[in-house]
Amino acid sequence: MADDREYRKHYEFLKGEVEKRLAQVVAERKPHTVYDPIRYILKSGGKRVRPVLLLLSCEVVGSNIREALDAAAAIEVLHTFTLVHDDIMDEAETRRGRPTIHTTWDSNVAILSGDQMVALAFRSLLRTKSVPVKHIAQELTRAFIEVCEGQGYDKEFEERTDVSVEEYLRMVEKKTAVMISTATAIGAMVGRGARREVIALRRFGRFLGIAFQIQDDMLDIVGDESEFGKKIGGDLKQGKKTYPILRALESVRGRDRELIRRVMQRKVRTKRQIRDVRRMMESHGAIDDTRELVRLNTRRAQAALGPLRACRAKEMLHWLADELLVRSH
Repeated sequence: MADDREYRKHYEFLKGEVEKRLAQVVAERKPHTVYDPIRYILKSGGKRVRPVLLLLSCEVVGSNIREALDAAAAIEVLHTFTLVHDDIMDEAETRRGRPTIHTTWDSNVAILSGDQMVALAFRSLLRTKSVPVKHIAQELTRAFIEVCEGQGYDKEFEERTDVSVEEYLRMVEKKTAVMISTATAIGAMVGRGARREVIALRRFGRFLGIAFQIQDDMLDIVGDESEFGKKIGGDLKQGKKTYPILRALESVRGRDRELIRRVMQRKVRTKRQIRDVRRMMESHGAIDDTRELVRLNTRRAQAALGPLRACRAKEMLHWLADELLVRSH
């Protein structure tokens, strides 16, 4: 097996190819109100996990990544659109350590730019030539629909106090996991993978996406704000029913249960209150339980790769899953 440095080098190469294609996707300059915010958010950094996973999935079935670059750019642009609109709904002030579009411009500009990003994503996808474009367009359309449904459930849950862990996990599959599983599936499809390979990579992306979102929920509570790229405690202030909150709710009593109730009523606002929630969750084992669920779904993702041929791309998918497991931002 290759060493960590080789994997990081190849990851950076793939990421660089994605960045080049993203620049081509947004070649237009005017009107500035539409395109300046899009370039701003696309240049704000990020690991480009989804497009890199798409390219690796193309590689693992034996094809050249050049055939998948338009699809990779499409998945990243569509994903970034969801962040723009999420930030508006969540009233988030920062994203990846920078002011969000709606705070830099305003909400109307952010909505307009987000809408345009959807169109740009599909325009990029339609440039793919290696497979009948209808098939991959259907995949991306389905993911788009499910992401919106997932966000809808997330907003509905803010108004409820009876959300179950099972409901939360179904929401996560739509809001986060589907975009990652769609990336891996499209990569395999563009690479002309066999049906069993597409299924294996879709399953890999599904479990990885679940792990990724649960890890994100945990980092909102215990992460390092300077590394996380957004303010810690944002989910708590919004009253979001995340996995750590729901796990804590199952075991706490008395004053600690009252603290959870305050979270659900959006009364946790200050850094001190957020620290109190963190201490409570740690003392009741909710953070440890969350970490364990992240590890479990990461292992499930890696196990899903079993049917694929042995190659560097497969090893990198294993490696990348582990890297996401230990991320701090």
